[in-house]
Amino acid sequence: MYPSWYLAGNGPEIPEIPREGLPTGAPSWFNFGLSFSIDLQKTVVAGAMVQTTRYRELTVSGPPRELGRQVGEAAREEVRGFCEVALERVKRTVRITRERACRIARRSGEYAEKYRPDLVEELRGTAEAARVSLDDLLLLQVRNQFQEEKEGGCTSVSFSSADSDLCGPIVAQNWDNDPVLDPFTVVLTRRPAGKPAFISCTQAGLISYMGFSQDGIGACINTLPAPSREVGVPHYFILREIYERASLAEVVASVERAHRAIPVNIMLSTPQGAADLEVTLDQVQVLRAEQAASITHTNHCLHPDLTPINQQFPELIQSYGRKRRIDELVAGCQGMPDVAGVKKMLSDHDHHPQSICRHANEDPHHGFWVTVFSIIIEPQQRRMHISRGNPCSQPFEVYELVD
Repeated sequence: MYPSWYLAGNGPEIPEIPREGLPTGAPSWFNFGLSFSIDLQKTVVAGAMVQTTRYRELTVSGPPRELGRQVGEAAREEVRGFCEVALERVKRTVRITRERACRIARRSGEYAEKYRPDLVEELRGTAEAARVSLDDLLLLQVRNQFQEEKEGGCTSVSFSSADSDLCGPIVAQNWDNDPVLDPFTVVLTRRPAGKPAFISCTQAGLISYMGFSQDGIGACINTLPAPSREVGVPHYFILREIYERASLAEVVASVERAHRAIPVNIMLSTPQGAADLEVTLDQVQVLRAEQAASITHTNHCLHPDLTPINQQFPELIQSYGRKRRIDELVAGCQGMPDVAGVKKMLSDHDHHPQSICRHANEDPHHGFWVTVFSIIIEPQQRRMHISRGNPCSQPFEVYELVD
């Protein structure tokens, strides 16, 4: 299930999660007997000492199918392991047969092919090289369309910069989710033929995830509880197209033209400044930075046209409390914070362990969720800072998009 490099001691540990109080239908990896530890620096996994705090870096280039083949060859073990875990999660957390799951994936794949046929062709190349089926890869793209957890509970922020500001704009997020996904996570630079290059922190096999493009579009993504439907364009495809756009207006148009299956929140840094997109099935509402030149978001709707939706869905892992706290931290800044200041915000432990920097706890529904990684993106500087594990205890490694 796990890549050989991980079992050889070149990846972080799988954190320990208490079994007491876990809900019926907890994720499948609870049944694998995995031993977790909070200390990423000194952990034994399959008898090996793990010490790395840096994600594996890959670079691929070329036309769609060739680019996909390069991903499948370079990250074959990660792709195959992620497919195995994802399928188990589907069967354990949702009452759904493989046949029905594949049917949803194929129907969504049809929408994806109408939206971006070149990206489906890229997935075909990855499937060939990784020795998995296209159905397997499509299931990775749509798994959040038939399970409750979606993208996890995250806290994100975007800062615009003044003309005199040397550090430039920043978009950042703590990605609170299932730590079992860590071994399948890589930092991947794609250089598609005829399109802008972009770098992302992603699980191998996804068509895109959080990162930034050479044209200065940076994006983080998290769950927005709202009505959904079974099939449509997976939002990873929409995010991929966002990286190929050069302005906020073009980004919004790319989102609007997709037949979307699920809602999502997209925190952005653009050449036009900070922005946040609250995306539902039939609306794309844009939140812009006001006097403070910053936007913050957690896991509930903020746009006035969408806030009535909040009454229809339960609060996702203390979303309102995390929103209040990140706003307090931003308000306490003297001007725009630098990277060190953002790191401090993302490491905040107010209301620990269910804090912005999230740790395993006894919550009966989401206690196993932790901050799997923290990401701070500087699009103008063409770099991002990522902590592999909780930002309060793990160092931020720097990854760059080089020419």
